[in-house]
Amino acid sequence: MASNAITASSPTDMPGTPNPWLIAIVVSIATFMEVLDTTIANVALRYISGGLAVSADEASWVITTYLVSNAIVLVASSFIAKRYGRRRFYLLCLATFTVSSILCGLAWNLESLLIFRMIQGFAGGGMVPISQSILADSFPPSKRGQAFAMFGVAVVVAPVIGPTLGGYLSDNFSWHWCFLINGPVGFLAFFLVYTLVKEPEALREERARMRETGTRFDITGFLLVATFLGALELVLDRGQTEDWFGSGFIITASAISGLALCIAIPWLLTRANPVIDLRLLASRQFGACAIVMLATGAILIATTQFVPQVLQTSFGYTATWAGLALSPGGLVTMFMMFAAGRLTSIFQPKYLIAVGMGIIALAMWDMTRLNADLNFGFFVWSRLYLGLGLPLIFIPITAASYDGLRPDQTDQASALINAARNTGGSIGVSIASNVLAHREQWHQSRLVENIVPSDPGYLNSFDQATRFFVERGSSLLDAQSLASGWLAKQVQTQASYLAYIDVFKVLMVISACMVPLALILRRIDLKQATETQGH
Repeated sequence: MASNAITASSPTDMPGTPNPWLIAIVVSIATFMEVLDTTIANVALRYISGGLAVSADEASWVITTYLVSNAIVLVASSFIAKRYGRRRFYLLCLATFTVSSILCGLAWNLESLLIFRMIQGFAGGGMVPISQSILADSFPPSKRGQAFAMFGVAVVVAPVIGPTLGGYLSDNFSWHWCFLINGPVGFLAFFLVYTLVKEPEALREERARMRETGTRFDITGFLLVATFLGALELVLDRGQTEDWFGSGFIITASAISGLALCIAIPWLLTRANPVIDLRLLASRQFGACAIVMLATGAILIATTQFVPQVLQTSFGYTATWAGLALSPGGLVTMFMMFAAGRLTSIFQPKYLIAVGMGIIALAMWDMTRLNADLNFGFFVWSRLYLGLGLPLIFIPITAASYDGLRPDQTDQASALINAARNTGGSIGVSIASNVLAHREQWHQSRLVENIVPSDPGYLNSFDQATRFFVERGSSLLDAQSLASGWLAKQVQTQASYLAYIDVFKVLMVISACMVPLALILRRIDLKQATETQGH
C-alpha cells in the first residue's frame, strides 16, 4: 500500500532520530512566520503609504507582489526538493526569507520594498509545502492527523493573528517592525532546522536515481504554470482596483493567464516528468481535497480581511482592536486543531470535513445579522464559531489528500494543496471585494428610491432630525441642511451593512456547497492505519 511505503521511509523509528514532535514544532515555527506575512501587512498599508510618500494604490502592490511570487514558486518546489535535497532547499528558503524580511523592514523607498517583498514571496512559497512534506514523512499515517494539527495551527491561526499584530506594531511603533520581527524568529528557526531535520533515506535514493537517469526540470511546464498562476493572481488581486474588464491591464493579464493554461494542460499531460502531475488533480480523492482546500482558503482569508475592515470603517475600531476581535477565535482554532488531530484517527475524514463546513456555513449565516447596534462581543463570538469549524476541515483534508499517494508524490501533493489554499485566499478576497462594491451601489440605489418628499417614513425621519439639530442651537435652515446630510449618511451606512451581509451570504453558500463534495471522498481504513504504526 502507498501508506505503508511512506511509513517505511519515515525516520521516526531510526536510532538517533530526533523526536518527530520536536521536528513538528520547529517546522511549524517557520511556517507560522511565512503565513503570518500574508496578512500582517494588510493593516499597515496606510502607514507604508504615508512613510514612503506613495498613494494607497501604489502601497497595495506590497501585498500583490508577495502573493504573485509566492504562487509562482509553489509549483517548482516539489522538483527542486527532490532533485537538490529537501533539507537543503528548505534551509535556503528559510535563510532567504529571513534576510529578505529584514531588508523589507529597512527598505528606503517603494521600489526597494517591492523587490525585497518579491524575494520574500519566492522564499516563502517554497517553505510551506516542504514543511508539510517533512511532517508527512516524519510521522506514521496513524499519527499524521495530530502532526498536521501542529502545522494547521501555523497555517490557520497565523492569518488571524496577522492583522492584530500588524495593527499593534503599526499603531504603537512603526510599519517597519511588521517585517523586522521575522529576523530573530527566522534565525532561531534556521538553527533548529539545521540541527534537527534530516533527509529521509528514501529521498536520498530518489535524488541519486534522478541524477543517474539525468532527470531534468520541466522548465517549459514551469514557465507556463507560473505564468498562469502569476497572471491569475494579478487579475484577482488588482481586479477591483483596476475596474476589472474596464481596464486594459486586467484584460491583458486575463488573456495571458488563459492562454498559458490552455497550452500548459496538453504539455503537462504528455511529459514523462511534468512540473505538475495533473492526474493527481483529476483523481477523485486528491481533486476533491484540492477544491475543498480552495474554498477553505477563500473563507479564511476573506473573513480575516473583511471582518476587521467592517469594524474599522463602520464601527470606528482602531486596527489593534479590530484585530483583537479575531484573536479569541484564533485561540479556539489552536485548541481545536489538536482535538481535530485526534478525531481524524477515529472518524472518517470526509464526515469531519462535512461537519466543519456545516459549522462554517452557520457561522457565516450568523454574520448576516450585521447591524449598527452590534458590540465587540458579537464579532468575538462569530469568530469563535468559525474557529470551531476550520480545524475540522483543515486537518482531515490534509490527511485525506495524502491517502493512496506514493512516497515520491508527497512533495508535489503538498505544493498543490498549498497552491490551492493560497489561490483560494485570493479568489475569496476578490469575490468578496466585487460583491461588496457592486451590492453597496445596488442597495444605495434602492434605498435612495424611498428618499422622496412623498414618503411618510422619510418625512418623519427628516422632521425628527431637524428638531434634534434645532434643539441644539441650529437655525431652522441650518437644521434642515444638517438633517438632509445626516439622512444621506444613514443611507450610505445602511447600504454598506447590507453589502457586507451579501458578502457573508456568498461565503455561506460556498461553505454549504462543499458539504456534498466532502462526502464523495473515499473511506480510509483507519484500523489498517493504526496497525501500520507498529511496523
